[in-house]
Amino acid sequence: MTVLHETAWGKLNLTLDILGSRPDGYHELEMVMISVDLCDRLTLALGTGEAWQIRCDRPDIPTDRRNLCWRAAEGYFAAAGLDPDGLCITIQKSIPAQGGMAGGSSDAAAVLRALNRHYRALPASELMALALAVGSDVPYCVQGGVRLARGRGEVLTPLPPLPDAAVFALVRPDFSVSTPALFRQIDRVGVQRRPDNRAMERALAEGDLRAIAAAVANAFEPPVLAQFPQVGRIKDALTSHGALCAQLTGTGSVVFGLFDNEPAAKAAASALGGWVAHPVDAAAQHPD
Repeated sequence: MTVLHETAWGKLNLTLDILGSRPDGYHELEMVMISVDLCDRLTLALGTGEAWQIRCDRPDIPTDRRNLCWRAAEGYFAAAGLDPDGLCITIQKSIPAQGGMAGGSSDAAAVLRALNRHYRALPASELMALALAVGSDVPYCVQGGVRLARGRGEVLTPLPPLPDAAVFALVRPDFSVSTPALFRQIDRVGVQRRPDNRAMERALAEGDLRAIAAAVANAFEPPVLAQFPQVGRIKDALTSHGALCAQLTGTGSVVFGLFDNEPAAKAAASALGGWVAHPVDAAAQHPD
């Protein structure tokens, strides 16, 4: 039996823009995403000689074919023409579920990275195509780091890292958001708050944390805020603790505050029952 270990990093949206509907039923997106060190830990046991299984320390996470890890592994072995002779995936969760941090997608990406590092059966282009077949966020999660994402999220351009002083406080209010319902609402009423991704790219290139904070924006936030006013209260609380900005990530429900010093971020997270997270460079996801 062979045992593989992999880290699944959480994701935050510094920006998220919705450019319109696509003929394939998806939406055209443009967004700047970053990896953070609030992460899940995965262990893959290959050659168990038993039926495939997924184990998770969170009872609300599906452990059958609904889990994206299962779909990722199934797709990988089919594409590679391999049989692992039994597989057990164990997931230790820290990324909040249904929080807009791509926890399930990041877990699936970790499975793909671990398997391809072990077998080296698929070139990068095939691995990324497989990742997109599993889910729209999975290609980004395979690569990680700071990326401008276009298309469904699979057209990825690397961007400079955040300044070293950047640190986040993350808070997850107790609600979940229907992503399809939000897209339908956007289709009806249009985008009310459109981020300036060029301004974000310039701020990252200049390493200007305050300019980065000023460019943070999420097209999903206005409809979520209208339905869940606690998002606004959390944003106000984060800025009162010294956050340079506060913003919903993805479709929520996690709200992040971007800080320029660790003590203030820790104080905010402690006061609001959240977590502290730091940016993770893409190289951390590719130890080879």
